[in-house]
Amino acid sequence: APLCTVCCCGFLNRAFAVVFMVSLTFAIVVGNVITLTVFVQTRQSRTPQGYLKSLAIADMMVGIVVVPFSVYTEVSLMVTYTPPVWYQSDSASQASLLSGPRNPWQPCMLIGPVFAGCTFVSISTIFLMTVERSVAILRPLHKDALVTRRRTLLLILLSWAASFLLALAPLLFSSNFTLEYNECSRMCNYSPVLLGNRLPRDANILLLFPVFDFTLLGGTFAVNIMSFTSIRQYSRRRKLLSEGSLTNGGGGGSCPHRPSFSDIKAAKTISILTFAFTASFSPIAVFVLGNVVGHTWCNFSFIAFWILTANSCCNVIIYSVRDHRFRKGVTLLFRRDNCPPQEEKT
Repeated sequence: APLCTVCCCGFLNRAFAVVFMVSLTFAIVVGNVITLTVFVQTRQSRTPQGYLKSLAIADMMVGIVVVPFSVYTEVSLMVTYTPPVWYQSDSASQASLLSGPRNPWQPCMLIGPVFAGCTFVSISTIFLMTVERSVAILRPLHKDALVTRRRTLLLILLSWAASFLLALAPLLFSSNFTLEYNECSRMCNYSPVLLGNRLPRDANILLLFPVFDFTLLGGTFAVNIMSFTSIRQYSRRRKLLSEGSLTNGGGGGSCPHRPSFSDIKAAKTISILTFAFTASFSPIAVFVLGNVVGHTWCNFSFIAFWILTANSCCNVIIYSVRDHRFRKGVTLLFRRDNCPPQEEKT
């Protein structure tokens, strides 16, 4: 009876996990498909800021590649009760892997770097969006000259290349790491090859991930502070002008080059994206730090990784609430599908 209870509980836990993963896959894919469709079909979105919303591609890759693989693995375990070759059980993660990686190649060798790379693409794109908005706010007259489509596309390509290079760093610069599906996080994770129950000396290479993300997040917050300080100064001057405390003829009291309302609102939207990503990535940073010093934290790893995964469907929600142009584009998109074709005039 106790064995049956354990088996039933394990089956139910996996069933609930699969339902959660399938629902999350649907939300990520549908939300980001809508975002990309609005971008392609709306002329107003074809701006440098609009191109930076290509982070929806990275989010959609998580929903198309990463999460479905976890669903497939969990369903396979429920049906066959036989762990696949890429599966890393909790006991295996504690064992000494003296022989090194057990498989020269397996699906996690692709899925793991894709998830890590898409995560880095998201935060680097948010950083670029913040810089683009800061130029529009701090240098509104020079915005069109400094922020061009060509430069924006080049920066996007560089951010993708750098992000995926960093995602492969543990495999490129060390032979003491492998990628396996972990039963705790239920996702493909980097796993250090233990030597005599000890972590390898270069296990701290995993710290590159949180260092990179928090460096960009810190830079994003710094740029946001500069932008909002400038916005506050403009708002204060505008208030003084309306009250008559300043005169336009005084030279220094006028605000001839204040940022537009849309620029200010876009900056606020990007700051919300930054806070959302910081909140979703912080648990992962704590987990990686604990993993480097030898802690497993099984339950916490599931929470941390899937909070970060769920962030892939948050961007479209934030845009829907904050971005008037995006909401208008979604409305036109569905209205266009439902409108009957008009008869041609003779």
